[in-house]
Amino acid sequence: MPSLRKRLADHPGVNRWAEDRLADYLRYAYRTSTFERTGFDQMDACVARGEPVIMALWHQRLVMAGYMFPLHLGPISSLTTSARAGRLAGEVLNRFGYDTVPMSSHKRHVSLSREVLRRIRGGSSIGIAADGPGGPPRVCSEVPLMWARVSGCRVFAVAFSANRAIKLPTWDRLMLPTPKCRGIFTCREWTGTVPRNADEAGIDRLRLDLEATIDAATDEADRAVGRTPDTAPKGLRS
Repeated sequence: MPSLRKRLADHPGVNRWAEDRLADYLRYAYRTSTFERTGFDQMDACVARGEPVIMALWHQRLVMAGYMFPLHLGPISSLTTSARAGRLAGEVLNRFGYDTVPMSSHKRHVSLSREVLRRIRGGSSIGIAADGPGGPPRVCSEVPLMWARVSGCRVFAVAFSANRAIKLPTWDRLMLPTPKCRGIFTCREWTGTVPRNADEAGIDRLRLDLEATIDAATDEADRAVGRTPDTAPKGLRS
């Protein structure tokens, strides 16, 4: 029989309460703080003219994604996992206007890719934590590259940081801004292209290049608020 803790964690009512409280906290932290949004002109222009984009970021900075994408200009779908933490993140983003694409260990990759492409062809951008759903932290997967190749979408790396923040004891040290902080959202376009006939070595070079672009956007955000960028080895970030 499942433990009381597990039954509570899986209870729909408890989950809805937790999702509502986290969304309320993020709104309060944003409302009482000063946030700057810089570097988003090109991404906003794409969305404004109906051109879907792929928005990639590190899982650690995911909770503020609701304020990074210009939802007043177009829709976005975010990938979420069926794991408890993934469901929580997805439902919180729902409350900020995101749609979600659930990922499941039982769903074949081809089925997921078809659903993502269906969303893109319907005019929706795609948001993805490039090191999700379970890390290693700040190690980019090949998934954004595969979708960029088949969709032709431009890829933008985004991040947020704040001078005062809480890091949760999760695998990625999920970062939450505190109320009354000074924060920033940053964006950089990834300028690489993924050839349709790219071999494994070529894909890995492109993966590392995208990883460096997301790192650059994240480090830029950290420096802008006086936070020291993380220099720990990949997979061991704190």
